[in-house]
Amino acid sequence: MEPDTSVPLSESKDDLHCHECLVCGYVYEPYKGDSKRGINPGTSFDSLSVNWRCPVCSTPKSKFRDVGLADKPSGFAENLGYGFGVNVMTPTQKNLLIFGALAVGFVFFMSFYAVD
Repeated sequence: MEPDTSVPLSESKDDLHCHECLVCGYVYEPYKGDSKRGINPGTSFDSLSVNWRCPVCSTPKSKFRDVGLADKPSGFAENLGYGFGVNVMTPTQKNLLIFGALAVGFVFFMSFYAVD
């Protein structure tokens, strides 16, 4: 299958929203495209054919939901200033904070075995 070159590519990565399959959890990332179905990188989800399906579970396009921009904090802009600063963190940064704190706590707990 040859890539579809008739689809206009978006100008910037910032206006390309990711969409998640509600059945299997696959995330369509427009800046990566879909090599399995011949979709070029930079093709927005709205530009995909109505007949496009999830490359993992073959679910139709209508069963996807918009999950926002990749590597951007989720939520409403007016709510990002609340909390202890975690509202402006990306999901990757939150994962590093959570699992890093768990690792430090585990090492601290295990250090008690060294105390006589």
